[in-house]
Amino acid sequence: MTIRLQHTLTRRGFLAGTAAGASLIALHPYSAYAAANQAHLRIMETTDLHVHVFPYDYYSDKAIDTVGLARTAAIIEAIRAEATNAMLVDNGDFLQGNPMGDYIAYERGMKEGDMHPVITAMNTLNFDASTLGNHEFNYGLDFLMKSVAGANFPIVSANVVTSMGATPREDATLLKPYVILDREVTDGSGGTHPIRVGLIGFVPPQIMNWDRKHLEGKVQTRDIVRTAEAWVPQMLEEGCDIIVALSHSGIGAAEHAEGMENASTPLARVEGIDAIMTGHSHLVFPSPTFDGFAEVDVASGTISGKPAVMGGFWGSHMGLIDLLLERDGNRWKVVSSTSEARPISKRNEDRSVTALVESVPSVLDSVQKEHDATLAYVRQAVGKTSAPLHSYFALVADDPSVQIVSIAQKWYIAEMMKGTEYEGLPILSAAAPFKAGGRGGPEYYTDVPAGDVAIKNVADLYLYPNTIRAVKVTGAQLKDWLERSAGMFNQVTPGGADQVLLNPDFPSYNFDVIDGVSYEIDLSQPSKYGPKGEDLNPGANRIVNLSYEGQPVDPAAEFVIATNNYRASGGGDFPGAKGDTIIFEGPDTNRDIIVRYIVEEGTINPTADANWHFKALPGTSVLFDTGPKAAEHLGDVKAVTVEPAGDGPDGFARFRITL
Repeated sequence: MTIRLQHTLTRRGFLAGTAAGASLIALHPYSAYAAANQAHLRIMETTDLHVHVFPYDYYSDKAIDTVGLARTAAIIEAIRAEATNAMLVDNGDFLQGNPMGDYIAYERGMKEGDMHPVITAMNTLNFDASTLGNHEFNYGLDFLMKSVAGANFPIVSANVVTSMGATPREDATLLKPYVILDREVTDGSGGTHPIRVGLIGFVPPQIMNWDRKHLEGKVQTRDIVRTAEAWVPQMLEEGCDIIVALSHSGIGAAEHAEGMENASTPLARVEGIDAIMTGHSHLVFPSPTFDGFAEVDVASGTISGKPAVMGGFWGSHMGLIDLLLERDGNRWKVVSSTSEARPISKRNEDRSVTALVESVPSVLDSVQKEHDATLAYVRQAVGKTSAPLHSYFALVADDPSVQIVSIAQKWYIAEMMKGTEYEGLPILSAAAPFKAGGRGGPEYYTDVPAGDVAIKNVADLYLYPNTIRAVKVTGAQLKDWLERSAGMFNQVTPGGADQVLLNPDFPSYNFDVIDGVSYEIDLSQPSKYGPKGEDLNPGANRIVNLSYEGQPVDPAAEFVIATNNYRASGGGDFPGAKGDTIIFEGPDTNRDIIVRYIVEEGTINPTADANWHFKALPGTSVLFDTGPKAAEHLGDVKAVTVEPAGDGPDGFARFRITL
């Protein structure tokens, strides 16, 4: 029998550490009704914290209610109050992923004996164990080992090895492959009994590609499922009553493939594993997101028949598996389970956010010093730009705010393609302007002056926490990708004066500029695609003179395009980017990549290279509206003639382009 419980959360319902808060919480049915030979065990999970301890967005430099281990801690304390027996585990990706992580790695550093703030916060909450995620390796092995040395809890990882033996059990692993925790559980009659809980950890083998420069020649990885099949029997031989897999791996295909990244479904089938904590994908399980996945039962919260959970990311949720255990001779066995992910906030119909819990003061206090230092860090310069970074003309000409995103993406993907079958293919980069007026108003533009660049400025360049992707496309798909982008513009009549240029139904984030090729847009032609990617004029050809390194693009040629997860997975319905052309799924956010690029380069030169422009149409002019401050940057615009044309509506300024 499997029971699914629904919980109603209120802002004050989970205030942690107070007798009043605890007294309001009813026992879970397993605790309330367990028999004398039964015990209720709650296993709580955090995953993909990415150094988010405070409920704070360091990029926008403001407090927010949607993230933070300090908020998740309130639910953790409430869960502990609900049950007679509880454990808390983390599923990896705790060490990197926001400016606090970068501050520790790049500014303060980690010496022997130093404490990493996320470890300090986890110690404050008395975690029972953790595993490694792929981002733990982003700063190198020395940084990783010094950071985890401060943990008051075991950190396990079975498939990262310093020396590979004939079988996994003969490997020398970087960390302990598993840990067996001896605990006591209280049964339904109040009696206490020993229980041995085994925890084994796994990370995607792809770390050898993602962090090649840190790991090559130092460690190797094994397949997740094959590693589990080797170690789990040994854990049973050592007397484990139950075994929980800490799988820093997503929920993907049911069939096992050697070296698969998202292996949690075949991993759950491994005999001897009783429950599985998942993560890596920054999603929530159980949730409708996984409806229809093979061997996944969202209603019961199981994968391959085993209880499973995925607790969101950045502290957004706390995953919870409840196990009803029954004494079977001298061992415990699972007879029933429930699974859920409890959120720290809710998004309302008007897009506002309501916090469901308050921060736990002790967690905040434990890293207050590092939080304050991080604020100073994000507000100081991490590099310089030799040219202004603005988006006032991003929809009508090659633009520095889009250029720097493209440069950073291309820099990253070029490194990731080394040693792969795609090394040697031309690498292009697609990026779109996010802040380009529109409904955001006449001030809604990127505007970073030449000179110092602070980390928080990167939020102006890249608004969303997208992650990096690469797709492989043909020359024909490349052209159609650009045709889709060219739907931004209205068709104009050659020889006509002051025609409206921009299609108001076309969002700026779907106006991809592809760097690495040169092309012109012929506005006299109709758009091939509509604002949502629908076919309009199948024979239309707005994109002309498309070339790579001075030569016309062959429709059969192959290219790698750096982009983001939204676009690569079908967002915007772009030809060549519908989820079936992805060749690389990186673990890093595009925003973090921009920061890393700026830090590494020191001084960046984002001056637009004018790789695209409108085809000349003699005697033709068009009008567009942008922010009034655009007038200060007219001299930056290349390959197009722009002049002021008076005031636009609602505070915008109007400009004229002579084609």
